[in-house]
Order: sequence, then C-alpha cells, then structure tokens
Amino acid sequence: MKRIIRKVALAMVFALCGGVFVANAQKLGYVDLQEVMVAMPEYKKANTDMEKYQKQLEEDLGKLQAEFKTKYEDFEKSANTTTATMREFKEKELRQLQERIQEFQQSAQEESRKKEADLLKPIVEKAKTAIAQVAKEVGYSYVFDANSAGMLYKPEGDNITPAVKKKLGLVDAPIAPPRQIAPQK
Repeated sequence: MKRIIRKVALAMVFALCGGVFVANAQKLGYVDLQEVMVAMPEYKKANTDMEKYQKQLEEDLGKLQAEFKTKYEDFEKSANTTTATMREFKEKELRQLQERIQEFQQSAQEESRKKEADLLKPIVEKAKTAIAQVAKEVGYSYVFDANSAGMLYKPEGDNITPAVKKKLGLVDAPIAPPRQIAPQK
C-alpha cells in the first residue's frame, strides 16, 4: 500500500513539474529579414541612391585615371628628349598621382560602406519595429532571422515573415532575390 501511495505521489509531482515547464515554455518564431527589407519601397530607393552614389565615385575615379594616362603618355613621348632632371620630376609627379588614385579608391570604399549603412539604418529599424509588433501580437517570446547561421529546422507555422510584410503594407509584394548594395571591389 505504501508503494502505491509513493508511486501516485511521485506521479503527481512529475505531473505538476511538467505543467510548470509547459506553462513557462517560450514561443519561438523566425522571420526572413532580407525578404522583408527587399520588399520595402524604402529599400528600392536606397538601392537606387546607392547606385547613383557609386556611379559618381566611378566617374571621379575615371577622371583621375584618365589624367594619369594622359600624363604617362606625355612622359613616354618626351622621355628621350627631356633632361634627367625633368624626367625625375615627371616620374615623381606620376607616382604622386598614382598614390592619390589609391587613396581615392580606399576613401571611396570607406565612404560607400558608410553611405550604405546610413541608407539601410532606418529601413532595418522600421522592419525591426514591425517584427516586434507582430511578435507581441502573436505571442512570440523570441524571433530569429531565418538567414542567420544556426537555423537547422524551421517549421512554417512559426514563420512570421508574411505577417510582418502585411504589417508594413507589403501584402502583395513579390519575393525578390536580395540585391547587394555594397560597393563592388
């Protein structure tokens, strides 16, 4: 009889503990942040702005390279007819122009990264705000980015991407492949 009472008591303890664990279970969801951002009109505008910015940088670089090419061709044409002093002076001028071109390229890459970050920051913040709102509405404790490393299994029922797109007014937005707006190296 004592054995039966012990078994029943033990079963009740396990049942109560199991209920506590189930009550405290966290609801997890995921979202494809890249898909949401690509569908946003702000992203398309940022992409266009970034392309214009990069095109301007490429034009500026092209002008510097054209100047170098012209000076180099002039140097080669007059190499046999100029004095050693003038030749050294022109070589030094070409080296300095080459250094300026390299500095411009490095500066342009840095400025492109900064511009991209500035353009994307409000877009990411808007998407994160919508994600937080949807997560609260649906009751998720945590929402992960589906593109981040570590997601080995993703049940479709926990995908809140469509709900986030709807919250942002992007219900009928097509799923476009993500474009990288980072500067090309």
